[in-house]
Amino acid sequence: MNDPEIKRRGLMLVLSSPSGAGKTTLSRLLLADDPNITMSVSATTRKPRPGEEEGVDYYFLSTEDFGLKVNRGEFLEHAKVFDNYYGTPRGPVEEALSDGRDVLFDIDWQGTQQLMESAEDDLVRVFILPPSGQELEMRLKKRAQDPPEVVASRMAKASDEISHYTDYDYIIVNEDVDMSLARLKSILTAERLKRKRQVGLSNFVRGLQQAL
Repeated sequence: MNDPEIKRRGLMLVLSSPSGAGKTTLSRLLLADDPNITMSVSATTRKPRPGEEEGVDYYFLSTEDFGLKVNRGEFLEHAKVFDNYYGTPRGPVEEALSDGRDVLFDIDWQGTQQLMESAEDDLVRVFILPPSGQELEMRLKKRAQDPPEVVASRMAKASDEISHYTDYDYIIVNEDVDMSLARLKSILTAERLKRKRQVGLSNFVRGLQQAL
């Protein structure tokens, strides 16, 4: 027997972690497994890289246009990273939530705090921890993407990032990717079933009572 279709509001699932803890891998696996969750597409003032598509990888804006959108409150969160600005457009996210679709965010603790101020009721915050400092360093080196000084910089930054774990609703220690993905899916399932998100529940219950 199939579950009854009850209209619900989507949620904003935030994954944060120090670099190398595995949030990007978990994000990719979750998106591939669950068709009802999509990745948030950020806006940026940096130039497109080869192969990047407008509206798929980023929304590419001039610095002037970005500033105008900030002033008009069109971003749920925004920040300057090195010499470029990044932000989450409010419109596409709110449209997805209204349609009952979930949106995944791969952002740091500062972006998460901004989302708390603008959309706390829709937010589910998950922090991914490495099983140990040694394992984190090994993963960073294994990626072979960064020179030793960059790895050292990421390790130094990790302690500060980890200190913000108390700002999150759920903590996953990512020792095994398959187990961590299963736990992440369990969190998503439970949050989707929360009464406050099932906006069509009152109508369903009313019809159920009338049929008794």
